[in-house]
Formats: sequence, structure tokens, C-alpha cells
Amino acid sequence: MENNNTSSNFIKTIIQGDLESGKHKKVVTRFPPEPNGYLHIGHAKSIVINFGLADEFGGETNLRFDDTNPLKEDQEYVDAIKKDVEWLGYEWESLRFASDYFEEMYDRAVLLIKKGKAYVDDLTADEIREYRGTLTEPGKESPYRNRSVEENLDLFDRMRKGEFENGAKVLRAKIDMSSPNINLRDPVIYRVSHATHHNTGDTWCIYPMYAFAHPIEDAIEGVTHSLCTTEFEDQRPLYNWVVAECEMESQPQQIEFGRLGLINTVMSKRKLRKLVEEGYVDGWDDPRMPTISGLRRKGYTPESIVEFVKAVGVSKGSGAADTAMLEHFIREDLKVKAPRTMGIVDPLKVVITNYPEGQVEMLDAEINPENPDMGTRQIPFSREIYIEREDFMEDPPKKYFRLFPGNEVRLKHAYFIKCEDFIKDEDGNVVELHCTYDVETKSGTGFTGRKVKGTLHWVEATQAVPAEFRLYEPLILDADMENDDDESEGKTFLDYVNKDSLIVQQGFIEGNMKDAKPQDKFQFFRHGYFNVDPKHTTKDKLVFNQIVSLKSSFKL
Repeated sequence: MENNNTSSNFIKTIIQGDLESGKHKKVVTRFPPEPNGYLHIGHAKSIVINFGLADEFGGETNLRFDDTNPLKEDQEYVDAIKKDVEWLGYEWESLRFASDYFEEMYDRAVLLIKKGKAYVDDLTADEIREYRGTLTEPGKESPYRNRSVEENLDLFDRMRKGEFENGAKVLRAKIDMSSPNINLRDPVIYRVSHATHHNTGDTWCIYPMYAFAHPIEDAIEGVTHSLCTTEFEDQRPLYNWVVAECEMESQPQQIEFGRLGLINTVMSKRKLRKLVEEGYVDGWDDPRMPTISGLRRKGYTPESIVEFVKAVGVSKGSGAADTAMLEHFIREDLKVKAPRTMGIVDPLKVVITNYPEGQVEMLDAEINPENPDMGTRQIPFSREIYIEREDFMEDPPKKYFRLFPGNEVRLKHAYFIKCEDFIKDEDGNVVELHCTYDVETKSGTGFTGRKVKGTLHWVEATQAVPAEFRLYEPLILDADMENDDDESEGKTFLDYVNKDSLIVQQGFIEGNMKDAKPQDKFQFFRHGYFNVDPKHTTKDKLVFNQIVSLKSSFKL
């Protein structure tokens, strides 16, 4: 596995060779998302590769929005994508839009018509699909394929002027209907779409197809290495055809790399949009989503995501990474950054009967033992505290070392306590424990009189701050649902959505955390790392998202 930008990979080798041979004097890349949804972890790989390689070789990267389909695109997505790229720590050389080049694209399409390389077709979308043929059978030519240059120019001009309804006519490249590469069988390069565009308004009613627009955009911007994922490999001959036949001065080189996915989720924008629109999740930034905004809201740091992508490396192969690998990098990042504290997710009240009533003492604790420079904090302790409900059992099994009648445990940073009695409600649920403490056993005093096997976390009751804890499990129960809609059994990925992927608990945190702000991160003793939720936290209520548990068996 590769873990830094200086590691060797096949794209870097190509770029080095191009610079050494003099083919290019400067590396120019671009990150070209379509603004029809939010970025996800797979896009993070493309961001790191494009920006990282350009930075390494002293080049530049443009952020360019491939906004050629106004029916699916929105300014909301433009703004979200810009925010995500900046949050990951990258700066673009120029901010561009495919729509900036619509006039030139139109002119290049006219050039193709004049060269006899494009024609206006009246076939419907279904008929075009039927005429295209299959992977084993050649296509057949449209009856409109041999229209004269003059007629095509006139019809294309009238398409632009808005004389035709949506779907009535398209402009197709004239290449080869018998090509073994189905992408070269006279692909559609313009369609009629009477739709308002987020950037150009109602200026246009015809829009270029992505496969035609993208290579022109790259060539206009002087992109040297057009880096994309392997699903575009079959389109590379069309990419090169467009650059050559449109007589572009610059000739970018398309290079493909493997996609990045995560197990137990989906990356398809279509599927992610369905999860959002049908209410399975709390928006595109739901912490269960693989979106960058979802990871940010959950509590991931940009450093952890970038390091994860670098560790995955660059290759031609695609695949879903284990989520445990991503979790490894956030643990590594937060273990020296996040303050340690205590929170009780499922509270059970404890009364320490021999502790003086009305007394509150302050106990010292390190803010982060991994980072002594963070200093210490003070924790209140009194007669009443909360512990986790799971830390008491009336009739425990063997090797249960927490509280049960007659057993003694240590309270983290505090004293030994011993369970003497408990109270149940009318339904038989334990609602309160009565314990005693040993004043000689205070942490930090060097007490060695006896040993106990259990250490519990706790929160002092009178100053405890109510808090909501959101605990997460995988969103999709099938590890490879991205590529595995079981249509044969009439099932889709929605049938594998985990209904228990979010568990909400009401508990308490230490009083000194009452001023925690959205996106503040903490390590709660035993529970893991948590982030203050920026969406649901209010001035009256703190909400914490669990980022990750404390431990994992994953090893790099």
C-alpha cells in the first residue's frame, strides 16, 4: 500500500516521462464533477490524485463543473462541492464551468457538420438504442445519416433557435456504426432541452452531451493529463476523436485509474439521491452517508480522509475498501488531538451513601495523555453520580468485574466504590444503586492497599449536562451492494438498508463540556470518539455523533 504522495504509481510515472521528454513543460490537471449531487469518498480519491500530482510537479489544477445537463444540476451542489474541496485542503488555480464554453462547443459542432462528421437525426431515443446494435452485433445506419451539410447546418441552427421540442432531434457524430466499440457508433453529441440552466439561464435550449463536451473543455484549458476512473476507458477513443476532429490546438491525454468505494454503503449518485429523497437518511450530510459532507458532520477530519486515500494508492483496479481502514486513520488523527472526557450514554444513578451531603470536590485529570501539552482538566465529584446501566448486574456471570451486590470497582480518576444495595421500580427495573466509597483510595495518592479488576467511567450528577448520543452502524447490510442489486429476486439496494443503522440515546456529559461547539471532537472513555453534531445541536441541547469506537483489529 502507498501512504504518501511521493510513492510510485503508474500515473506519476507517465507524468515524469512526459516532463523529462519535453512533451509538457507544466502539468495541468482538473477536478471535473457534475453538480448533480454531493461529493462522496470516491470523489475524494480523484481530488487527492488530481490536486496532489499537480502540486508535486509544480503544476496547477482547475476546479471545473461539467454542467451540461440543466435538468439534474443545481447551484446548491456547486456550493457544496466548492466547500468540500476547500475543506479537504486543496486550492484550485481557476474555477471553471463547462457552460463557460457553450459557444465554442457549438462552433466546434458546426465545424464537424461542415466536415461531414456530424448530422442531425430525427430518430427517437429508443430507436437510436435499437439501431446501435449490441456488443456482438453491429449497428445500422440512421435513415437521416446522409443528410447534406447544408440541411444539417440549417437544422442545427433551428435547434439552437428553439424550433423543435425536446427529443424531436439530436446531433450525432458520424463515425462508424459497425465499430466494435459501441461508443463510436454515431454517439449523440447535442440534444434539445428547453430547461433553465443554473449558470446560463435561458440562453440555450440545446446542450452538449458529456462525452462531447468533456474533451473540448480539457483542450481549451490546456489540461495535460485528464485523469478519470476506469468506467471511462471505453470512451477514450471517442475522447481522442473529438479532440482531433474538432481540431483542438491542445491534445490532452486521458488516463484512467480504479474507483474507490467502501463496503456496506453505496456510491452511485442515483442511489444516494434515492436514500435522501425517500427519507432513509437525514439529508446528503447524514453521518451514515459516504458523502464528504456526511463524513465531516460525523466528525472525520480532512487529514484522516486524505491519508486514507493515499494509503489506498493508485492502480487500475477498482474495489470497495474496508471501512475499518478509514476508521484507522481517524483514530490515528484524533488520538493526539481530541480531549479525553466522560459521557454516560444510558444512565443509571448511583448514590454514595457515606459521602458528605452537599460536598463537591474537584479531581484533576489529563486532558489527553497522548499529548501532555494539552494540560489538565478538573472534574467535579459528589455524593450522586451516573454510571452506564450496563455496568451493573444484579446476578452477574463469572468474570464480570463491574458493579454487582458486594463488589468493589474503581471510578476513573476518583475512588473505589462498593455496591451495597439497589432500588427497583414497579416494573422490576433497577433505577438506583446505593454504594459506599473508601476515602483512602483516591486516584493519584499512590494507594496500594488492595486491587480491583473493574474501572468504570461516570459523570457527577448535580452538574451533569444532558446530551443526546447518536450511535451508528453500517447503512447497508450487504457488503457489496454497490454492484449487487438482486433484481432476479425483485430486490434493490433499498431492501438491504439497515433499519438499526442509527440508535439515539439520551444521557449526560461532564459539566465542563457545556460550552462545546459544533464540530468539536472528544474521546469519551470506553465509548470512542464523538463529534458535536452541527445540524441538531442547539443552545439548549448538545448532540454528539459517534465517529468511531476506540479499538479495532485492523492493521495497515
